[in-house]
Amino acid sequence: MHHIIQITLKGIFRDRVFQGIMALGGLFLFIPYVASLSMRQVTELSITLSLSLISFILLLLSVFLGATSIWKDMERRYTFSVLSLPISRGGYLLGRFFGLALFLFMTSSVLGSVACLVIKVASGMYPPYRPVVWSYLMLAIVFATFKYILLIGVAMLLSTVSTSFFLPIFGTICVFLASGVTQQVYEFVNSPASMQAVSPLLKLVASVVYHLLPNFAGFDLKVNAIYSISPNLQGLGLTLAYFIIYTAIILAGASLLFNRREMK
Repeated sequence: MHHIIQITLKGIFRDRVFQGIMALGGLFLFIPYVASLSMRQVTELSITLSLSLISFILLLLSVFLGATSIWKDMERRYTFSVLSLPISRGGYLLGRFFGLALFLFMTSSVLGSVACLVIKVASGMYPPYRPVVWSYLMLAIVFATFKYILLIGVAMLLSTVSTSFFLPIFGTICVFLASGVTQQVYEFVNSPASMQAVSPLLKLVASVVYHLLPNFAGFDLKVNAIYSISPNLQGLGLTLAYFIIYTAIILAGASLLFNRREMK
């Protein structure tokens, strides 16, 4: 499986994806100047813009790389030559996933280092009221990376049942958008204020969707990084366990579907 991981990374660099990321990362240079427009919260705004830009880049990577990796292999007939070797379909799928996950970690590490430099410059220009806790910033970047690795699993799951890249791409985007609001919807339909306004059937549907779709709310640590608020360690542990279990379930389902798929 490690050969598939190496091939995945080589393919990404051959397609010059990383060079495109670095070009897009040039936007970090403008963050201190944009943040300086806010005279009282320059550092806070710099952290917000940096984390938002990192999340945007990771979102693009997770959607397009996760949704097109298997499709491109099948279009190029690469999958057939690989599966003729002593490697299972599940091993091939896992190799692709871990290769993409490793690339996402590499990208977030580079972008996180650039973000720290930018925030350091911004905080030097206008000293903040509260000191920047760099460990909280690192935690926010790491858990954002976990979130988008989980999204890669969703994209690959959809890729195993699709013959084109349209369903995985748009399906992954829809899952991402829906997962961002499921927590709020679930809490609302189960609140005392909605007892009369929401029907039991709607509550059931909301509960089913809430438990099926990934819940990304626990991965968002932007507030902790921006305002130097100590995160709940128990909550972080539960989020990490949720990430491992949910990703394992998605990959198991993707492997099962990929094993049953007919290769033409």
